[in-house]
Amino acid sequence: MALNEKQIEELLKQIKYPGFSRDIVSFGIVRGILAEGPQVTIHLEFSTSDTKISDSVEEAIATLLKQEGVEQVAVQSDHKNSQQVRQDNANIDETESLLPGVKRVVAIASGKGGVGKSTIAANLAIALGNRGLKVGLLDADIYGPSVQMLLGLGDEPEAAEEARKLKPMEAFGIKAMSMGVLVDSDTPLVWRGPMVSSAVEQLMRDVIWGDLDILVLDMPPGTGDVQLTVAQKIKVDGAVIVTTPQELALIDARKGIAMFQKVEIPVLGLVENMSYFLAPDTGKRYEIFSSGGARREALRQRVPFLGEVPLLSEIREGSDAGKPGAATEGPVREVFDKLAESVWNGLNIQQ
Repeated sequence: MALNEKQIEELLKQIKYPGFSRDIVSFGIVRGILAEGPQVTIHLEFSTSDTKISDSVEEAIATLLKQEGVEQVAVQSDHKNSQQVRQDNANIDETESLLPGVKRVVAIASGKGGVGKSTIAANLAIALGNRGLKVGLLDADIYGPSVQMLLGLGDEPEAAEEARKLKPMEAFGIKAMSMGVLVDSDTPLVWRGPMVSSAVEQLMRDVIWGDLDILVLDMPPGTGDVQLTVAQKIKVDGAVIVTTPQELALIDARKGIAMFQKVEIPVLGLVENMSYFLAPDTGKRYEIFSSGGARREALRQRVPFLGEVPLLSEIREGSDAGKPGAATEGPVREVFDKLAESVWNGLNIQQ
């Protein structure tokens, strides 16, 4: 019995986008299905010029449908660059885009959890604000939001006059929003990938960010649905990968770099967190998690090395107390001000 279009669409939901956990149908890559007896034609549209990705998907479709008894399978793939796709999603009109008034977006990401990505994101956002920029910080780590703690955000956000919109919260001279201030901190979010992606999109669309020079996105760890959704929905000007020096973390950092390269988002560089420990009594340097791993990996990957962030008790204490080191005076602020300079320069180079 010949398959109809609806049956074919259901079958295509078995095929994942290469490198991600979400299927090609839910991501809108399948743009058309035509079933005419033994002949099935599939029209695909990719937001990348990388033909290796489209070739892989085409092969998977042909194999799957032939296993289901389809005699002739034709797959037609179109390729748009990421900027074209984001313009289409925003309908070219800034007032209808997710982030009107936001000039630049930078994603702070990590291949794995536990490397201090959110701490880097919060301090980097404040350090960019120290440069006189208008900065926002969006906690897109839906499963494990921590920006509310890092910035000491206590009360629920205020409703804006505009229907069903929220005002961002403010702390240390920057605007911020996190799922952590919208749900009970003790309530786990048991959501599937599409629900998480939708929540991130709502945090962009339904918050009145106003005019910003830069919005910092604290991304979830790993290479999952949120990363690809963000890449499709908005123009991300660059990504910063956070890692620690040891090889175990660098393995996942490589995956993060490869993921952003797949969706054609410039990688601004690698940050090595917990790079070394300075003994407070002697000043002696201890390289607890090895040394120089991120610098060497940056050379191998041909991306910039943005700097080292030491393992300091002041950073930990400030994070726990909701008083980030970048908002204080002293050596911690100097570390993050230097990082902010490297990131800002990298963004200007990308223009």
